[in-house]
Amino acid sequence: MSIKNISLVYDEKVDINRSAIEHRATWMGLTYKAAVEAGADGEAFARKAITETGHVHGKNFKAMCEDPTNCVQFEKAFLNDLGKSTFQQDVTELNEDNLKVEFHYCPLLSAWQKLGIDDETCAKLCDIAMDGDRAIAEEMGLKLDLTDTIAKGCEVCKLHFHK
Repeated sequence: MSIKNISLVYDEKVDINRSAIEHRATWMGLTYKAAVEAGADGEAFARKAITETGHVHGKNFKAMCEDPTNCVQFEKAFLNDLGKSTFQQDVTELNEDNLKVEFHYCPLLSAWQKLGIDDETCAKLCDIAMDGDRAIAEEMGLKLDLTDTIAKGCEVCKLHFHK
């Protein structure tokens, strides 16, 4: 597998945001690695914590929407300009029933790669991290389909939130 995670956006605010996200991803990656090395089920611990985090954030996004299952309202709460630039996101479809977003860059993956984590583990960490987004969708009363991911060697990450 050949992972290509190339940044095309250079902006001071974006760089600061990416650094913060990379810092948190470094914690995640090293915590997972330490748990596995200690013989614990690092994946189970990480999934539980990240899912809980997603529920916390999802409740906040839900409170910002008159109709949380309306994907147009969800998009306004969930995706802001800084986040779109940070992950180089493109909204490819948006209506009341669907929000499709493509991510062209991932600062979490960048952090894991800087730590020298192998591609297979990066893909696993990515899926674990996506449990947060899955929990956000659940809180909103939506479903999330994750088809392609950069961590699996795809050109982009494709997220589809829908009713």
